[in-house]
Order: sequence, then structure tokens, then C-alpha cells
Amino acid sequence: SHAHDRDRKQAISTQACVLGTEEDVRYMSAVEDAEQRPIKRARGDEMKPSTEENEGQANMDIDEDLHSRQLAVYGRETMRKMAAARVLICGMNGLGAEVAKNVILAGVKSVTLQDTKKLSLWDLSAQFYVNEEDVGKNRAEACVARLKELNTAVSVRVCDRKLDESLVAGHSVVVLADATMEEAKQIDAFCHQQVPAVSFIYAKSAGVFSSVFCDFGPSFTVLDVDGENPHTGIIASISNGYPALVTCIEDERLEFQDGELVTFSEVKGMTEINGLGPVRVKNCKPQSFELDVNTENFSNYVGGGLVTQVKEPKVLNFQPMAQAIQAPGEFLLSDFAKIDRSQVLHLAFQSLDKYVETYGAHPCPGSYEDADKFVKIVEKMNNEAKEKVDGLDTVLLKQFALGCTSVLSPMAALVGGIVGQEVVKACSGKFHPLYQWFYFDSAESLPKELLPAEELLQPDSRFGAQIAVFGRAIQSRLLDMNCFLVGAGALGCEFLKGFAVMGIACGRGTVSVTDDDTIERSNLSRQFLFRDWNIGQSKSTVAADAARAINPSINIEAMQNRVSPQTENFFNDEFWQALDIVVNALDNVTARLYVDSRCVYFSKPLLESGTLGTKCNTQMVIPHLTENYGASRDPPEKEAPMCTLHSFPHNIDHCLAWARSEFEGMFEQAPAEANVYLEDPVKYVESARSATDSLTKEKVEKVLDCLATNRCSSYEDCLVWARMKFQDYFHDRIAQLVYTFPEDALTSSGTPFWSPPKRFPKPVMFDTSDQAHVMFVRSMANLKAGVYGIATPDWDEAKALALLSRTEIPEFKPKSGVKIETDPNATANRPALSDESVILNLIEKLEQGSHDLRKADLRLNPIHFEKDDDTNFHMEAITALANMRARNYEITEVDKLKAKFIAGRIIPAIATTTALATGFVCLEMYKVIQNKKIEDYRNAFGNLALPLFALAEPIPPKRETFKDMAWSLWDRWIIEGDVTVQEVLDWLKEKELTAYSISCGQSLIYNNIFPKHKERLNKKMSELVVTIAKLEIPASRKHFDVVIACEDDEGEDVDVPLVSIKFR
Repeated sequence: SHAHDRDRKQAISTQACVLGTEEDVRYMSAVEDAEQRPIKRARGDEMKPSTEENEGQANMDIDEDLHSRQLAVYGRETMRKMAAARVLICGMNGLGAEVAKNVILAGVKSVTLQDTKKLSLWDLSAQFYVNEEDVGKNRAEACVARLKELNTAVSVRVCDRKLDESLVAGHSVVVLADATMEEAKQIDAFCHQQVPAVSFIYAKSAGVFSSVFCDFGPSFTVLDVDGENPHTGIIASISNGYPALVTCIEDERLEFQDGELVTFSEVKGMTEINGLGPVRVKNCKPQSFELDVNTENFSNYVGGGLVTQVKEPKVLNFQPMAQAIQAPGEFLLSDFAKIDRSQVLHLAFQSLDKYVETYGAHPCPGSYEDADKFVKIVEKMNNEAKEKVDGLDTVLLKQFALGCTSVLSPMAALVGGIVGQEVVKACSGKFHPLYQWFYFDSAESLPKELLPAEELLQPDSRFGAQIAVFGRAIQSRLLDMNCFLVGAGALGCEFLKGFAVMGIACGRGTVSVTDDDTIERSNLSRQFLFRDWNIGQSKSTVAADAARAINPSINIEAMQNRVSPQTENFFNDEFWQALDIVVNALDNVTARLYVDSRCVYFSKPLLESGTLGTKCNTQMVIPHLTENYGASRDPPEKEAPMCTLHSFPHNIDHCLAWARSEFEGMFEQAPAEANVYLEDPVKYVESARSATDSLTKEKVEKVLDCLATNRCSSYEDCLVWARMKFQDYFHDRIAQLVYTFPEDALTSSGTPFWSPPKRFPKPVMFDTSDQAHVMFVRSMANLKAGVYGIATPDWDEAKALALLSRTEIPEFKPKSGVKIETDPNATANRPALSDESVILNLIEKLEQGSHDLRKADLRLNPIHFEKDDDTNFHMEAITALANMRARNYEITEVDKLKAKFIAGRIIPAIATTTALATGFVCLEMYKVIQNKKIEDYRNAFGNLALPLFALAEPIPPKRETFKDMAWSLWDRWIIEGDVTVQEVLDWLKEKELTAYSISCGQSLIYNNIFPKHKERLNKKMSELVVTIAKLEIPASRKHFDVVIACEDDEGEDVDVPLVSIKFR
């Protein structure tokens, strides 16, 4: 035994593993000793790492600027666990590279790339980190340098020796991306037996078919099954008895489910319930639920209180692969139009192994003889199976065999996103793992008929693997495709990678990509085509250069123009008409709707996608086949009433929304308004004198505050101003509020004024020993100094506190008759002032207080909120503002990171979801190029946390019919010639329609109820749209559009299409 161990260690040390750093030497020592001692890995609480590991993990620094969007999904604890994980990825084909990219971006401790195969031209159909010059090199060695660039905090190494148990033992997670099932079973058996188990993931991509299997050991604890925030409710009452009935305020719907655990806090009267451990709920309804507890002897409920869901861990018992193959259990479904497809593919992938075992190689691409042999093996295995699959689709199985050696870029992206997320789950226990088999296919993307063998072969092409699946004709169409990619952020980077590898626009076609944004550091954790040396550069330019590096033959044009009505002279008719397809990679609904309207107008296919944390959705917008993107809208997000933000916050979101509003008012809007005044004081005053509305009053007050009342000329002035602001915000205003509405105040109906959700506030006294108070003063003073261009000295806390201690604070005296808004339906639009003397008085003070400034030609520096710069004190100020307000109302305070998420309106984003979404979309591109039917297309929704994948056929457009005509929003009626109004009416009369109104833009060109409009009947439409609608028609445009309202012979309105008049 000792001799065997010695020989094994010697073999390890002499194998050709590309290792060299001191870290690598320590790592190999751990591998060599793995069988002699228990393996420690950071993955979940059940693993119980050593004290030293816990301390190291707790002290691990997370680059919050770089990973802010990822932290919004995972949180610090999950990120720390990932940063302690070692991941082994075996097989660096296109799928292996996708998994490696996603795992490295996620931020694990180390990644080992294991591969013994040489790179071939075949691999270039999906492997995006290699090029033709790398052919013949070890696949892992060929891409390791580029993968290392993704995240320098992750140690990435190569091992080119054969995979065996000794290599597996040093890792937390093992991913097999290019192995047979037999090899996978052997490795998984070893992983499953370890204590704790090594998490094992097996993935296979075979043309448009794929398979994923997970085994995280005999007992794996999921700490958070869905990643959603715990549900909460604001209590209105609790009964005494069994079961106790809890009712909550009607403002928000409760999301509790029967059997869940909850805890209580801040309950007044029935205080016993606050100390109770988690309690199960039952009979849950939208505003109430019952407790499985007897409160008969509890004190009576008086008021207040919060109820919060307790998320329970879940233990999963995974079966090893050898057992799971024979008894797979329920498959994770993704498309209910293919209920039995998973069973067929489970059989097909096993049969593929049997084929290799029988014939010594995979079925050859383009070989129908091999495909027939494969079908026979499937049929034989099916006949021998305990549970047979009825009615095997032999055409589908032949398609499987013909493309089984091809790894396609879209499928690799899709599966790579799923597997990358499963690695994160294995490392952290965050989110529910895939349990255990998942099969996915996009057979609808394949040509309708089986192609001749010669059509599937082009071995000397880097697109050979793709041609083996789709044929040369489809590849040729991809090469000549004209594609418009709108956006070059996270989605855009993934799309460009896919386009370059698929060969889109690598012939006579062109990819036009536009993005008006520049690269920021926070982009680097998911926008993988960018590097730190690209910060500040144009996203579209850098992304285009990176796409050329992947495939130099791609024809790509980078632009920096926002796609909007203002750039229609740039993105003109000729531009849109030349396109074959439009792909959106946007992050806002307004831009999506505009691009959608352009695609409808020019009848261009639009492939739409979006992500939010672990969720993604895709929508196919195909001319005349599907509804457009704008046909359905999400409901608007619920906003807190103005009075809630200003006086009655009851959660930290309210406090942060108020803080952001105050920040922008003080440091951006007020200085900007002051500059308007300083630019032309006379004109400004004249304008203000002529207005008597409240908005003008507020603007003049802001200018007066900036230039006179609270003008600062030194940093000391700024400190004093900040101290006075603290007093005003957190003491005086609150003291006035509780004076106006005492704790025992009643409403007009006799109910307590301070009833839920209102929280009774308490003033906060400034304390120099409280660092939160000090940070408020420091950050606010720094920002105030920035507005006035005052130099900020090095922070001397003792000196600053001494100054603040000497500052005289006026004694607060409550005022009577102060109006405090309590109506939740009130808005910021207040009625006009009846006494214009108020504004005149403000103007007089302004002119007196700013007289010297006007002569000095002073301009202030408005500060635009920037959340991602940790040196500018913006987030420090907003965090301090929000937390002091939270302290007033006894609301739980937050740290700067959480404040950044909420106030900075950060969209949670991770690379795995982006890869999944783009994989779905790029599979649809194969369908667009073949003009598939609507039943072949798929809209998709995915949630990697659950995991859940739901694909469905798109919805057809709404169709209008009249007589023997039919149309949808995709149709336009075109009238040829420089016609008059009368000729337009006659043209429609021929269709048995009576036009009674014609408009262009916001202008009415003709309406039959206006007698004077009869004078326009014989005038040219082209003249009227210019003179009346003020339409500017570029010389290059041959038409203009009008909206015509029509009715039938019975006077019923008929909704007709947009009418284009081709007058040139």
C-alpha cells in the first residue's frame, strides 16, 4: 500500500500539469495527500470547515465595486463561500469554455482546466477563446491565458493528464463537459463517496440536444431555495385563542403559504409573541393567516408589529449517476409540447455511449449509415428497458446521430449558463440545485427535411461542426446576414461572441452594433469582452474589437448612437431596410419599445431578451407571425405616496428613496437652478415675477438657499452647514411632526392617527461619539464643498469635532398651524399661490444676498449622483441620510452596500443568466434564417435559482378583418403618387371605407366635421403635412405616414393600418 502511494505521488509529480506558482505547489501537495485525510471544502453549513478556514473566510475581502451587481444576487456570505471553492472543469470544448468563463467570473478560489485532447478546427464552432492558429495545441492550454484575464482574483491552471480520482480529490466541485457516461459514472462514484461529498456535474452538448446531470452527495443542504427576500407583513391585529388569527394591513397582499415559518417583532401589548421562536402558519389568505399557537393567556394586542417569513433549509439526497441512470425519477421539463422528449433523450444519450463502445467512435457527421446503426441501438436498448418509450421518432434519432459530435455555440451558452449556476449552488448552498436530470433540445431549429450527406460536410471550415447540423446552405445565409445589435453591455457581449463563432456576417453580411455608453469597472464581472484597461472606452468599439479577435472574418461596424427618434437621420430608412434581423440587448423598456416600433414599421424580425438576477426571458417578434413586444406591458411598479416618503416611512426603502431625493435636490437641482439665475439674473427675476405657482416659489427658494442663506466660503462653513442640516432633518422636523401629531392623536373618524403602517418617530440628538453622525457631517460637508469648488482638506476628526462642539444650535420651538401632508393620494403638484408677495419677497432677498456673486461671475458645480465611485462620498451621504431617518422611526438600518443596491437602483445581474438568455435567442436565429412557422419558434422564461425553464410558442398578432380583407399591426397600406386629400378619400372609398379624419403626428390634416377643411380636399398631402404638421421630410425619404380614421357603411369604426403615401 505504501509503495502504491509512493508510485502514485511520483506519477502525479511527473505528469505534464502546467503549474508553476507557489500557490500551485501548495495545491498539488493537497491533491497528493487527499486520500490520507478528510477533505475540507467550503460549500454549505453542513461541511463545518475548520476554525482557521472560518476566520480566513470571514476576513476575505470582496471587491464590492467590481461585483456589485453580482452581490445584489448572491450576498456577501455566498460570495465568500465561492471565493473558497476549487473547481475542476474537464474537457475544454465549447461547453467547457462556457462553464469556465461563467465560474471564473463568479469568483471562485481556483479553477483547474483538465484536457488531454488537441484542438481541432471542429472545436471552433463553439470554442470562443481559441483561433485557427491554436489548432493542434492542447485545448486547455490554448484558452487558459484568455480565461485568466476574466478575473485576476481567480487562480486558473491547466492539467493535461488523464482525469483520475487523485485529481478530483483536491476540488470542491467537478464538472465533466466532454466525457462518456461510463467515465462520468466512475468519477461520480468516487465523488459521491467522499466525506463530505465532492459535488459532481455532468454535461453534454450534442448538436441541438443537451443533457445535464447533478450529484451533490447523499446529503446536501440548500440554505436558500429561491433567493427571494423573505416575505413580510405589517400587523393590524392578533386574536387571543387557538388558533390565533393574525390580520395585516390592507395596503399590501400577504405572500405567505400554509406550512411556512414566521417570526414576530415590534408587537405592542402582546409582547410574548415577539420572543416566540419560528411559528408555522396555516389558512393563509391575502390579508390574514392563522398561527399554530395558543395565545389565550397572552396579553392583549395593542398595536404595531411586523411578521417575517423564516426561510427553511432543505436537505436533498442525491443518487449517484449509476443508480440515477436506471431510475432517473422525474425529469425537469422545459417545454410542455415535448412531454415525452426527456425519456427519449435519456435513452439516446445512453445509446450514444453504447455506440462508441460497439464501434469505437461516434457516428460520423453526414453518415446516414452510422445514423441507422445508432437508431438500431436505441431501439434495442428501449426494448430491454423496464419502462419502454412508445413510438420512437426515428427521424429525430437520426438527427441526433448526425450532429452528436457537434458542439454549437448557442447550445454551449445555454447549457454553460445552467452548469455555471449549478457550480455556484454546489459551492454555497444558495438556490435549489437541478435534481437530477435535465434534457433540453431545439429540434425545431433543424431543417425540416433530412439533408443529403454532401450538404452536411465541409471539414476544412471552422464552421464544420455547425454545417454538420444545419448544412452548407444555412451556413451561407448566416455568413451573409445583416444584423443590427442594439446594446453592447452584458447581453451584447454574449451575442457578439455567439455571432462571431456562429459565422454571422462573416461573409457578405455586416453586424452593426451601437451603444452610447462607456465601460465602467462594475461591468467587468459579467460583460466578459471587456478588461480593466478598457475602462472609460466605448462599449461598442471594444466589444467589436473583441469579436474580431474571436473571428477575424466577422464584418462588424461599431457605433455610439442611441437608437431613438432623435437619431432617425442616422438610423434612416435605408439602414433599416437593409437589415435581415434585429437583436435587442437593452436594459430599459423605453428603448425596447422604440426599437420594437421600428421593427414593426419596417417588418424586421426582432429577437428580444432581458435578465434580472437569476431570471431571464426572451421574446421572438416575427413579422406577420407573432405579436410585437409592445403588445403586452408589465404593470407599473408601485411607488410610495409622497406623504409616506416625507413624513411617514415604514421601511428602509422609503428612507433611501427620501435620501436619494434630498441628495439630488441639494447637490444637483439647487446648484443647477442657481446657475440659471447667475447666467442672466435679470431674465430669471422677470420670469419669476410673472409666475405665481408653487413650483416657481420652490425654485427661487433653492437659489436663495444656495447663493445667500446657506452659501459657504470655506470647508469650515460646510461642516457647520452639515451639522445644521442634521439638526433640521433628524431633530427639528421630527419634533415638529410629533408636536403636530402627538402619539395619542386621533383621526377625524376617531381611530389612532399613528396606527400601522405609520410608525411614531423620535427626534435624534447629535452625538460626536456616534460614527454614523460623524460620517453624515463629513460626507455632506464634502459634497457641499464640491458644489462651491472649495478644496477638501485631509480629514482631521478631532479638529472637525471641536468645531462642531462650538457650533451654536438654535433651540427648537414648535410652530402652530404647520401643514403636514397626510393624504396618500396627494402629489407634488400643489395649487397656485394666491399671494404673489411671497415670491416677490424671496426675489428681493435673493437680489440682496447674491449681489456680490453676480459681479464675480461665479458658477456652482451641480453634483450628479454616481453610485460606483467609492471616493466621491455620494453613497456615504445617502447611507447616512437614510440611516438617520431610519433611526428616527426605529427602522432597521442598512450598510452602504445595501443602500447602494436600493438607492442606486442597481439591477441584479450575473453572467450565468446572461449566457442562458443569449443561448435561447441564438437558437431562434437558426429558425429566422429558415423562415420557420410560428409553431417552431419559442419564447422562453428561465429562473436559474429554482431551476425553472418554460418555453412556449409565441402569441400570434391580433388580426382585423373587413369584407374580404385582413390585416394586423404588421401591415401598412401604401398609396402611390403625390396625391391630394380627395384622392386619399377616394382610394379608401374603393375599399368601401369612409375616411372622416386624417392626421400626421399631433396635427389634424383633415376632418369632415370642420367646414374649412373642405378647402384642403384638392391640396397635395405632401404640402399639407409640411405646412400644417411641420413635418420635415429628408430628401432621401420617398414617403410619409398618416393615420386615418375610417368607418363602414353603417357608421361603425374600422381600425385600419397605418397609411404610407409614396409621393416621390
